[in-house]
Amino acid sequence: MKLIIISKTLNMNKVILSSVIDLISGGTPKTNISEYWDGDIGWLSVTDFNNDLRYVYESEKSITKLGIENSNTKFLEIGDIIISARGTVGAMSQIGFPMCFNQSCFGIRGKKEIVTTDYLYYALKNYIDNIIKRSHGSVFNTINLATFDLMEIEIHDTIPKQCKVTKILSDLDEKIELNNEINSKLEAVAKLIYDYWFMQFDFPDENGNPYQSSGGKMVYNEELKRDIPEGWSDGALSDLGEIVGGSTPSTKNAANFVDHGTPWITPNDLSKNEGNKFITRGGQDITDTGVKSASLNLYPKNTVLLSSRAPIGYMAIARNELTTNQGFKSFVPTKGYSSEFIFYTVKNAMKVIVQYSSGSTFKEISGGVLKTVKIVLPKTEVVNKYIEIVSDVFEKQNMLELESKELSDLRDWILPMLMNGQVKIK
Repeated sequence: MKLIIISKTLNMNKVILSSVIDLISGGTPKTNISEYWDGDIGWLSVTDFNNDLRYVYESEKSITKLGIENSNTKFLEIGDIIISARGTVGAMSQIGFPMCFNQSCFGIRGKKEIVTTDYLYYALKNYIDNIIKRSHGSVFNTINLATFDLMEIEIHDTIPKQCKVTKILSDLDEKIELNNEINSKLEAVAKLIYDYWFMQFDFPDENGNPYQSSGGKMVYNEELKRDIPEGWSDGALSDLGEIVGGSTPSTKNAANFVDHGTPWITPNDLSKNEGNKFITRGGQDITDTGVKSASLNLYPKNTVLLSSRAPIGYMAIARNELTTNQGFKSFVPTKGYSSEFIFYTVKNAMKVIVQYSSGSTFKEISGGVLKTVKIVLPKTEVVNKYIEIVSDVFEKQNMLELESKELSDLRDWILPMLMNGQVKIK
């Protein structure tokens, strides 16, 4: 299909989207043939890139070469765009590593000498609300190949102009990505120290040597059915802090909800926040009226949030005072343990927590059951030494997350002005 220009203004062309892109369809190998799965080739679905990150580098599932040969799935190259086309329409990323993808997505590649794929990513990001509006379907929202024939977007009329626009936006995204990489490494450090000290029991002894590896005395604990360091004890998650739940104000009363009020967090907010350790607010705030009507308590800064209703296991630390809906069992640090220690202790108990969940429709862990999950309680001085080390790591992670949020907001603010030709680049 040749380039279709609908109208032309200064520096900009309005074009039919399908005339400036190559569309690539995906597919799924048969799930009942094991030889097609768990290979070394990434296979993307929307859950792998349903976030605000520009690039996707890995996938939850993988396939084999045989799986590719016996299905309609195709490889996307580095830089190609993947966009979800069914269910959650409009989630979008660029490919950071060659991967295949399922039939609920489309691969998009800009036509050479008309539009660069990097520029196209931002043009589509600016147009994403219109793409979502074009979706249709009685059960799942869907966009198909024909949908792209109906979409009109504005693009800068030369490749050099497109590259200038892309450079500005890419610089912001690259800094966000760098922050994420640093945070991932900081997370690995904090988690490694926790595991080394509290899982392997190789915390520094009085001589600075690893306790268990250096022959530190271990004592069998009847309650935990295992050896633990002398002086440590058995306990339960309830020993970490006050375990609290939330609730939901009536959605029929508009007076309960407001754009800028008390932060009110749902499990969906934590799902969208995945990859971040801290949270400020969710997608919706509530009023004082909403707080009172739902008999909600406000939880202080550093409360550790845990989603306790399917999906179970999303976690975050509160940056500020907030409250939650009923899908949470959160830990308020009231018993001498800090959020840094609580966070990883709960995370390490997650397999047991999930095993204790119940429910015919949605799995859920009750507060009563959660309180009984057994854990090892270290000596206070060991925990305090751990906090001294990792508190700076947590603070650095918090700072980088906040900086990335500011950069993301700046990018989203300047994006439409750049893409609509409102801003002239010198």
